[in-house]
Amino acid sequence: MPSSVTTAMVLSAGLGTRMAPANNTVPKPLVRLNGKALIDHVLDRHAEAGIGRVVVNVHHKADLIEAHLKGRRKPPIEISDERSKLLDTGGGVKKALPRLGGGVFLIHNADSVWVEGVGSNLARLMQAWDDERMDCLMLLALASQSLGYQGRGDFAFEADGRVRRRRVEQEMVPFAFTGVSLAHPRLFGGSPEGAFSLNAVWNTAIAAGRAYGMRMEGTWMHVGSPDALAQAEQQLTREILS
Repeated sequence: MPSSVTTAMVLSAGLGTRMAPANNTVPKPLVRLNGKALIDHVLDRHAEAGIGRVVVNVHHKADLIEAHLKGRRKPPIEISDERSKLLDTGGGVKKALPRLGGGVFLIHNADSVWVEGVGSNLARLMQAWDDERMDCLMLLALASQSLGYQGRGDFAFEADGRVRRRRVEQEMVPFAFTGVSLAHPRLFGGSPEGAFSLNAVWNTAIAAGRAYGMRMEGTWMHVGSPDALAQAEQQLTREILS
């Protein structure tokens, strides 16, 4: 993998309202899947991939997340504090840019987990980065083979690996966004101040032909609700027993 990909941003500030029935006392990143907090599934994968430093943003039940992260030894973690104002995904990353360095970095939702296929998806994603052509590179899962995902898909591939959105609302496209991507700070050039979604900067990159995707190998699990959490538990149990 490129040695330049050494930092990651873990998005952990959301309210997690759809998980609420199973999550009245803890924030979603600390909900346990197969005995381990969702955010630890993510951070363990980062450590295995050689990520040297991670920035985690916090807002909802921030004190609990910070206390939990103090128990970890690697990778080293910094906190980007959004207690005063929730900045959404794009605004949260933009606030943390000074901590993320001047080159490409990983963005990873705190609840994005999967069962690997052949090899490491993060390693493949990092190896696929092309600084001359790309402002962002998304990890995409085949929607029909993902757990907990319900929708018409998020993206399709063009022949050269660029991504596009659905052309009309009714169109179905094959791939779901896994909540994992690589980004260069230039992706945020001209972006708004305050709270905004990553979709805003992705749309700019798509229009400029600088948004690419890579297909995930394995089974992505969208842990967005108590039912999806139960499905993910069953899937991991099957993997352990197989």
